[in-house]
Amino acid sequence: MRRKEREVSSMEDIMSIMKKCDVCRLAFTDREYPYIVPLNFGFSYDGTNMELYFHGAKEGKKMELIRDNNKAGFEMDCSHKLIKGDEACEYTMEYESVCGNGTVEILENEEKIPALTHLMKQYSPEKTFHFNEKQVNAVTVFRLKVNHITGKRLIKVQN
Repeated sequence: MRRKEREVSSMEDIMSIMKKCDVCRLAFTDREYPYIVPLNFGFSYDGTNMELYFHGAKEGKKMELIRDNNKAGFEMDCSHKLIKGDEACEYTMEYESVCGNGTVEILENEEKIPALTHLMKQYSPEKTFHFNEKQVNAVTVFRLKVNHITGKRLIKVQN
């Protein structure tokens, strides 16, 4: 990372950023151009392995691309605040972000509910959910096993 002073390297801090984010963008290889899709997500970390969880339709471009090449990049960001200056080059933006890559796996039925539970905890951590079996069977749930992850932030201290 070029700007080392902005790097976030501890997993605890990276997860803190992830908990603030509400969308994760996945990037897939699609012949001539990358294909990027914003998705709701959840995650888990066991002290060694980070996994991201998503759900979607059983068919479509995203599923075709996963079946063709299950390697993906991801990005999420939050804490945006415009910092104005007197001149154009004095403007900047506060932010926190997490980027990385990994391998996507489509989950079997018995793996779906634990994954969907992680997803729901991202948006309502205080609540416990029951999942309707018919609805669970109607969606594809997939996991990205993270190979590489990094965080970055710029938060200006106001005087």
